[in-house]
Amino acid sequence: MRNEPSITVPFVDLRRDHAGIASELQDAFDRVLGASAFILGEEVEAFESQFAQRCGVSDCVGVNSGTAALSLMLQAAGIGPGDEVIVPAHTFVATALAAVHVGATPVWVDVDAGSGLIDPPAAEAAVTARTAALIAVHLYGQCCPMDELRAIADRHGLALFEDAAQAHGASYRGRPAGGLGRAAAFSFYPSKNLGALGDGGAICTDDRQLADVARRLRDLGRDESEAHGLAGYNERLDGLQAAFLRVKLTHLDRWNDARRLVAHRYRETLTDVELLTVAPEGECVYHLFPIKLDERNAAARLLSARGITTGIHYPLALPDQPALGGLSSPDPSPAARDWAARELSLPIFPEMTERQSDVVIGALKSAIADLRGDDGASSMSLPASF
Repeated sequence: MRNEPSITVPFVDLRRDHAGIASELQDAFDRVLGASAFILGEEVEAFESQFAQRCGVSDCVGVNSGTAALSLMLQAAGIGPGDEVIVPAHTFVATALAAVHVGATPVWVDVDAGSGLIDPPAAEAAVTARTAALIAVHLYGQCCPMDELRAIADRHGLALFEDAAQAHGASYRGRPAGGLGRAAAFSFYPSKNLGALGDGGAICTDDRQLADVARRLRDLGRDESEAHGLAGYNERLDGLQAAFLRVKLTHLDRWNDARRLVAHRYRETLTDVELLTVAPEGECVYHLFPIKLDERNAAARLLSARGITTGIHYPLALPDQPALGGLSSPDPSPAARDWAARELSLPIFPEMTERQSDVVIGALKSAIADLRGDDGASSMSLPASF
């Protein structure tokens, strides 16, 4: 491999991302500390209002994780034992676990080979008399083909939900993620485009009844009279995390624009790998930058040796997860398994410098040339500033 200067590139760099807003975060901490409102309260209510407006919906229900958001969303919508929930076979395990946790059966369907998003014809083919819902996972920062999925849901009387954990600020035909289905679940895990300084999540919806039930479920089933009419859970969003999220929400557009610049640089120069297919009717926010290549594992090791951290999203298709195997049959998921076998996520974060992206590009090109036995004259040309 070539001898470039030793520059390490982390997968994400939250320290740098937070450095520019440290005083705002400190002010938010001081505000919560002074009010001593640590569980729910005004900060949570203010964030819920602001995020609901951002997603173009009437209601946002803050909870303590994206997994809780998924599970409570389904339960509040009445999904439960005896129901089937259509889930893409290529996604994070929490999407499927939400169905399992409410007593429903997840039904795997394959994904598009280019985008990794749920394949509408496969989803429709999986509908049975027991199917109650379909979860569209907006993977990698790109919205699913919601018009096609909504038509399927309408034809079969299904509830259409969004897993928008990777899509803060993404849009589809001019409408924001979070307002494209009956309800949407968000995660505010720290590395998300909109991340807390700990765990957090939210349910966004225009369904007032669903929102009211979700609010009760997150708070041990109690209502305003302090009666516990539901067997709920302790899944509340902390006031401190809500305050931090309010700060970070004001920077979301700038951070997403910065991610797109990094993604554009990758897309311009990486020609010997398969890149994410991005549909023109949506606006991708590049929560991750996935590529696919046959030499995925070896390339990851070579990049790691150069101080470049990569990720795999995700190493197993859902039907192959030990906790989920055998839950759904049949299981025709060749594209999902191809993603699991060949996907590699490159570093991408808002404060990533041009120099860092150049280092990643150069190292990946050199790794591929080595692995494919080239003489170094790879068809991928180095950027001019390298």
